[in-house]
Amino acid sequence: MQFETEPGFLITADAWGDPANPPVLLLHGGGQTRHSWGDTGRWLADAGWYVIAPDARGHGDSDWSVKEHYGIEYLASDLRAICAQLDQKPALVGASMGGMTALIAAGERAPGTESICSAVVLVDIAPRAEQKGIERIFAFMSRNQDGFASLEEASEAVAAYLPHRSSAPPARPSGHRRLEKNLRLRKSPAGTMRYYWHWDPAMLAVWQHINEPAKQSQNADRLYRAARALTVPTLIVRGGISDVVSEKVMAEFLDAVPNAQSVSVADAGHMVAGDSNHAFTKVVLHFLLSELANERMSE
Repeated sequence: MQFETEPGFLITADAWGDPANPPVLLLHGGGQTRHSWGDTGRWLADAGWYVIAPDARGHGDSDWSVKEHYGIEYLASDLRAICAQLDQKPALVGASMGGMTALIAAGERAPGTESICSAVVLVDIAPRAEQKGIERIFAFMSRNQDGFASLEEASEAVAAYLPHRSSAPPARPSGHRRLEKNLRLRKSPAGTMRYYWHWDPAMLAVWQHINEPAKQSQNADRLYRAARALTVPTLIVRGGISDVVSEKVMAEFLDAVPNAQSVSVADAGHMVAGDSNHAFTKVVLHFLLSELANERMSE
């Protein structure tokens, strides 16, 4: 399915479940695609939600901006446009960049206007994050921009970036197929066929500029203002071994946004949904079910 978020600009998404059910939007992180959520979409749909996982602009099969419009304002505008095209207010589940997008889209609204969503789930992201973790993400994304000779080579690069997954069994062919959804096979400048990450390299340059250390305080202040302005149930999900959202970072967020709930997923790093997909989905499902029950009791 596709959403037109500005004239002629299309966002591609996958969907699971009955469109009449309460909607949930799964918003992936930077450098990922809608395929990054594992089985979460299907499991939530089986539990009674209508789940939509879009590719952010500049990622996957969504349009790439020829003007390099990849700042948070454009991502938030896309999200607001998608929400406006749904029959019900969705719950927003955002990982990393997707979580920041959800915060800005939902928290920065005109006085007196209703929230665009029914709930917000921040997946290992907070207004103030650990700079070393952010730098490690950008370092990984900056490598291998000349592509990979094979899926095995790409898999080895991911394994080196995520050493805590090294105890898992070797990737099966199905694992390679999932990885392949985040890559595109095309001809290199040298004329050989290589696999490239399926996102616009211009997006990386924009986000590196946005997240320069000198701008960290300004960015955090803006995101905290947005978080404090949220009027819907909010949950922050931290990876238990994350180097982006430390225990200190999460405690700071909960002090600043006291109505928010929190959960840590043991043995998961920054990519919580990928590291512990079943445990992560159970956390999100429990939160959504609890808030739905609370909403019905208050009616």
